[in-house]
Amino acid sequence: MHLGWRPFCPGPGSGPGPARHTVAVLGSGDFSKCLTARLLRCGFRVVVGSRQPKMAAHAFPHVVDVTHHEDAVGKAHIVFLAIRREHYSFLWDLKHLLEGKILVDVSNNRRVNQYPESNAEYLASLLPDSFVVKGFNVISAWALQQSCPKDASTQVLDSLEARQQIMELARQLNFHPVDLGPLSSSRDIENRPIQLFPGWKGPVLAAVALSIFFFAYSFVRDIIHPYVKFKQSDFYKIPMELVNRTLPTVAITLLALVYLAGQLAAAHQLYYGTKYRHFPHWLEGWLQSRKQLGLLSFFLAAVHVLYSLCLPLRRSERYLLLNTAYQQVSPRHAPPPQVTVPKLI
Repeated sequence: MHLGWRPFCPGPGSGPGPARHTVAVLGSGDFSKCLTARLLRCGFRVVVGSRQPKMAAHAFPHVVDVTHHEDAVGKAHIVFLAIRREHYSFLWDLKHLLEGKILVDVSNNRRVNQYPESNAEYLASLLPDSFVVKGFNVISAWALQQSCPKDASTQVLDSLEARQQIMELARQLNFHPVDLGPLSSSRDIENRPIQLFPGWKGPVLAAVALSIFFFAYSFVRDIIHPYVKFKQSDFYKIPMELVNRTLPTVAITLLALVYLAGQLAAAHQLYYGTKYRHFPHWLEGWLQSRKQLGLLSFFLAAVHVLYSLCLPLRRSERYLLLNTAYQQVSPRHAPPPQVTVPKLI
């Protein structure tokens, strides 16, 4: 099947493009607003379908046609469904209007494997005469609004017969599409955004490795060296003081790694003379893990603050116990000796 269209996405400094292709977006939430803004920036004409178009119109640019669902579907060949699965029932009334059109399902569920089948498969069974594509569900509204052109760290996952059309649209939106094959793979795609800590393996391993390294260094310098050279036993410092010295060092190192990735990316772009060249895989993964590194840095810094607050309390309590023990074991003061004075006769 070939539907033959190539929308124009203006580059920096280019003027308005030729005849624009119209895309419909059903829904007026945050994702719909950011997707609409992205489509407009790349030269598309956008029509938004809403249950209450008059109330939703103020949230979109004036160039966007905000209308009822049936009117929006009738004006476009590609329709983005920016609504949750619970509201798919109204599409049954639009079945005749959606026949032969490409429906892009961007929905996710609130928990893993919430339904027996994926949302995209359910939509395909509900509208068998339409071409359902699963895509854009791993892209957040923030990423749609903030991502730079040719952002290689952003990927769109899609499937089914019309996926080539949507992959071309994704490229026009300056994303890097990834084809995962048939619609049956959409279940795994829908579970990805709600998996617990999906991208934390590398940052956690980095934090653990740095913690072990700095703790071992402090242990050798502050415990082993005084013991070997001066026979000074400071092993009592391990649980509190030694750990408290390790925490801020690891936290600031992780924070440095967050900013270092951006500096290396800038150097890579300057060296090759363009920002449209893809980053190496190791740098791309590093850039994607900056959020996790920053959160781990904040967590270790917070633990350091708690340790710092507890350390004086621990010292004062220890001194109080030592003072009490000293008073208990020290001999009590004897009464002053009596001095006898001889009587004068």
